[in-house]
Amino acid sequence: MPEWPPTVRAIASATDEAITAARSRSETDFADAVRALGAEDSAQVASIHAEMVRSLLEELHPDGLEGEDVQDALTRAVRSAAEWNSDVDVPGFVEVLTGALGVADTEEKRPSPRPEHAVLIIVDLLVRRKSSAEKYIRQAVAEIQRAQTMEMP
Repeated sequence: MPEWPPTVRAIASATDEAITAARSRSETDFADAVRALGAEDSAQVASIHAEMVRSLLEELHPDGLEGEDVQDALTRAVRSAAEWNSDVDVPGFVEVLTGALGVADTEEKRPSPRPEHAVLIIVDLLVRRKSSAEKYIRQAVAEIQRAQTMEMP
């Protein structure tokens, strides 16, 4: 990983491990990686994962994202995860997708999405994109760093 702060490096590493575990359908390894993600700053974890989801969806739908596309992403991720993971919570997947797309209900106080939902969505999107996680982890961190350095009006 590039010269990132320790927290970002830890999130990137745990995300990569969780993706690898999900791809190999190892519940134990997945749970360990998710636990590692849970030990990191939840806002930073959610930001990196949301940026990855957003980027993958944009690449998969270059002509624009429609409601049916989001529904398809949700359905595919839930079905794929349910084949091997006994802890599938559909509202968690919805929270990740709506949060990543900026359409979450901001008036309602909700907990941050659990990282396992984001990882499972990311895995399904990576399979559809036929790509590795590293590129998207790097892009997400770079985009967040870029956004943090821009002056707000």
